[in-house]
Amino acid sequence: MNVSDTASIQDSLAASAVRLSSIHSRDLLRDTVRNGALKHTLVGCHFDFSRQRVDLQALAELIKFAKCIDLPAKRDAMLAGARINRSENREVLHTALRQGAAGASASIKIEVAQIKRRLYECVKAIRSCSWRGYTGKAIRDVIHIGIGGSHLGPELLVNALAHLPSSKKAPKIHFVANVDAQDINSALRGLSPETTLFIVVSKSFSTLETQVNANTARSWFLERTGNLNALGQHFLGVTNNLAAASEFGFRKENLFPIQDWVGGRFSLWSAVGLPIMLKIGCQAFEQLLAGARAADEHFAQSKIDRNIPVLAALLAIWNTSHLGCDSLAVLPYDKRLALLPDYLQQLEMESNGKSFDINGDPIDYRTMQVLWGGCGTNGQHAYHQLLHQGTSKFAADFILVGKGDTKNNEHHRWLLANGIAQGQAMTLGYIPINQAEQFKRVRGNHPSTTIVLNSLRAEQIGCLLAIYEHKVFCQGVLWNINSFDQWGVELGKQMALPIFAQLSGEDASTQDPATRHLVDHCLGLNRTE
Repeated sequence: MNVSDTASIQDSLAASAVRLSSIHSRDLLRDTVRNGALKHTLVGCHFDFSRQRVDLQALAELIKFAKCIDLPAKRDAMLAGARINRSENREVLHTALRQGAAGASASIKIEVAQIKRRLYECVKAIRSCSWRGYTGKAIRDVIHIGIGGSHLGPELLVNALAHLPSSKKAPKIHFVANVDAQDINSALRGLSPETTLFIVVSKSFSTLETQVNANTARSWFLERTGNLNALGQHFLGVTNNLAAASEFGFRKENLFPIQDWVGGRFSLWSAVGLPIMLKIGCQAFEQLLAGARAADEHFAQSKIDRNIPVLAALLAIWNTSHLGCDSLAVLPYDKRLALLPDYLQQLEMESNGKSFDINGDPIDYRTMQVLWGGCGTNGQHAYHQLLHQGTSKFAADFILVGKGDTKNNEHHRWLLANGIAQGQAMTLGYIPINQAEQFKRVRGNHPSTTIVLNSLRAEQIGCLLAIYEHKVFCQGVLWNINSFDQWGVELGKQMALPIFAQLSGEDASTQDPATRHLVDHCLGLNRTE
């Protein structure tokens, strides 16, 4: 990377940002060549970037920047299995889980195929009711215990694809993540241990929340059955720490490994996706993988100026670093995608919420925006007021599903109309003719992307999520950070350990004054009279 060339491109981008500040988005949209360069379709997913605040000159400068920092070569290195996660000395090969990494070794490909074969055998047994509990009854309920990357992707997809015909054969799936006892108690309420199966997911098998919830589930089961030997028929484990899982009581044949080179937030394609497989079946899960694989191939082979995740990342960098957008609103206009903002919060903010570059040097520029969002049209009657007339700078992603249910055609047309109109309002704004009604003014000029899925099928959502994954990688390269570690997450966990002991009465005098006060206050509230 030539530092002087990079600095020159950054100066050009800064000048373009100033130049575009005086050009309204309605004028940008008059350029049909520009609009065509910003619209792309892949596997039934249409990506329309034309409402972004960029013209052909700025777009060319962004593409030049990507080439200057060798983004294509770094992409190829990731896909070839280079250890790009430098702080943990790991490869980043989640694409190998869907046969999308050309550089994955033969041994990795064989391992992935073997694990998937075992998973599919397990799924078929449970869905066909040939898997029986300790009293010979079929499994009716599955409780999935995990958190973060071991939870968000599976819950999103179980909900998003519940409408598929193949989901009718699935047991009911419940998700438990929070260490708050209300979470697991609510999931367990009304269930029978004879017909309940637990899936415990933890890469390290040391994640506190998962350990606590798994122990509670184990106690619940044993209190009602008094049968230690029955645990093996009712507990499945997904982990990289097979020894610790065996000590918990899992049968060896009921343990499925997560490879070391799979990060949690990139793991739904692995054994972590077991509840997805249970919900939609093996064939539909293969379609999910196929959609993601198509995105992998597009990312690996397409030129930068036609490469959807590269363009998405470049525009996100542009919005953040040059237009000053503080947040990214993810706005799905389909109830089945209500959990997409939660999933993307972890994928993007945990990956790129960094303040040190890959060399360990402090960063003096903005990295990841705050990502948030909610389901349309509910948000239009709440926080959209701030989006339209507030003073904050933001960008937005609208996700629509083009094909609706013929039985509810009017509902769907209104849903699409509102989703399209909200993006239009954020782009064009509104200027009242009557000067006395300036309180109605909407400035517009907010950048947004609209993604339209032809329909909500496994292949489409697989493609969509893989595009977001590759966008995250590209942003990390553009910001010169490691998108695949999360040391900030670890600090709070470590600090909670002594506080937990102090809440049981251990000496808290070494804590800072604020922490010591809160420990003492909570101790007082829980002191037995």
